[in-house]
Amino acid sequence: MANSNVAFFFFFALLIGHGIVELEASHLVYKHLLGLLSSAPANQPYRTGYHFQPPKNWINGVMIYKGVYHLFYQYNPKGAVWGNIVWAHSTSNDLVNWTPHEPAIFPSQPSDINGCWSGSATILPGGKPAILYTGIDPLNRQVQNLAIPKNLSDPYLREWVKSTKNPLMQPTAQNQINSSSFRDPTTAWLGPDNKWRVVIGSKVDQLGLAILYKSKDFVNWYQSKTPLHSANTGMWECPDFYPVPIHGQNGVDSSLNGPYVKHVLKVSLDNTRHDCYTIGSYDNVKDIYKPDEGSVEGDLGLRYDYGKYYASKTFFDDFKNRRILTGWINESSSVADDIKKGWSGVHATPRKIWLARSRKQLVQWPVTEIEKLRTNHISLANKLLKGGSVIEFSGVTAAQADVEVSFEIKDFEKAEVLEPSWTNPQLLCTRMGASVKGSLGPFGLLVLASEGLKERTAVFFRIFKGHNKYVVLMCSDQSRSSLNQDNDMTTYGAFLDVDIRHHKLSLRSLIDHSIVESFGGGGKVCITSRVYPTLAINKAARLYAFNYGSQSIKISKLNAWSMKTAKIN
Repeated sequence: MANSNVAFFFFFALLIGHGIVELEASHLVYKHLLGLLSSAPANQPYRTGYHFQPPKNWINGVMIYKGVYHLFYQYNPKGAVWGNIVWAHSTSNDLVNWTPHEPAIFPSQPSDINGCWSGSATILPGGKPAILYTGIDPLNRQVQNLAIPKNLSDPYLREWVKSTKNPLMQPTAQNQINSSSFRDPTTAWLGPDNKWRVVIGSKVDQLGLAILYKSKDFVNWYQSKTPLHSANTGMWECPDFYPVPIHGQNGVDSSLNGPYVKHVLKVSLDNTRHDCYTIGSYDNVKDIYKPDEGSVEGDLGLRYDYGKYYASKTFFDDFKNRRILTGWINESSSVADDIKKGWSGVHATPRKIWLARSRKQLVQWPVTEIEKLRTNHISLANKLLKGGSVIEFSGVTAAQADVEVSFEIKDFEKAEVLEPSWTNPQLLCTRMGASVKGSLGPFGLLVLASEGLKERTAVFFRIFKGHNKYVVLMCSDQSRSSLNQDNDMTTYGAFLDVDIRHHKLSLRSLIDHSIVESFGGGGKVCITSRVYPTLAINKAARLYAFNYGSQSIKISKLNAWSMKTAKIN
């Protein structure tokens, strides 16, 4: 049985342009800046305390081997912009504290001489890890390569050896694969015929493709006659394909199939930078994936995270019998500011992921290990938030905190009517931000807020009266997150599928200097924001609960903790 307990995510294809090298996923190599070594300034108000990032420069996956978690990530050792990419490597015993090692993979063969891009790994029989990754060959074609550990007795896997048969999969005139859109192999799985399967992202015009390859020995691969799946949503990057049990919260191996699991196909949409997924069924004889009836492909469907979150991968943690999701949070600041601060790119908190009871969506929650960083606990219960009120919470380090709050709502009949045309939640959150008063909402948290609220990031709910049901809108409003107008301050939002007539409305926010990861309804909606306040930094940051609606809302329970700084490097 193949253990799908490894996942890495790296980027992307090269297209030569004028003055820059432009990556297919719109990552730009700034040639005129590549020679500038970024020197991180002493004052670093936006560096995170418990999210993974290297000490400086540009970054952009995780696996478990012999009880040790391995994080491989794209890293530019020479600057805070894209370029000079190597596969950097860190290890951890708890997914929280990380120890760096020497880079694991870097360009050295003709099949990857122009770049070692994204890939995944699989544990082969006997417990041997094998990485499949995209390389850029001398013709700037995207091809697929294999690397294996040099020393299996080393739990830290500090040295890797590339196959002499690379590339193992490549575009040819016969297969008519787009050589500039053929990347990001998934974790492989075994079919009932004992052959390995792997999916690679591609496209034909705007038809996104999950191209399927098969192999008996993991070295000699051939293309299946049909793709695993396709849809008209543009190029599919970093595809991920895995089973989830229909009952419970445990994870399962990627090769498992049958009546007690559903399958998830996630793709990173190159056109919009969103990680979207569908839930469906996998015919492992015909090798066809079919989304469930009612599933929507692309941006109008389900997403892992409705904020800044991209190029994600999952892996099966067989040590704790769970599936873990990891993702990349890119910057909202300008390239000039990235160079000034000396670094760019952060990893999101690892999340446990499972199928909701409805079987219509996934649920995510930060791994429990992160809770070991909690300290300075404060709590509050049964506090009425009258319309127009704001309450400050002191006693925690508001710039580096973990907050869990549940709200109790009554007077549902006073909810505003949801107009039939209000179908886009992000647009609705933008039009009806935290400053726009309503009836039941907006209410929630003001995080990374300054005294006087000149700066604040608002994470909140609104409740509407829809057709035969009440509709919950969750928003992360960054429009006043910073006085620096050069930042991207997009407002994000999603509809939350929860019956609030029978349940309290919960919200959890992980706050870490320039990151706000929020989980609504127990993890049914996740929104990650990247913000750069100028006033609400370090000890000047404040934390509030607020209700700008006309109707009172009760805080049923609130728990908040300061978060200790993790050992990252």
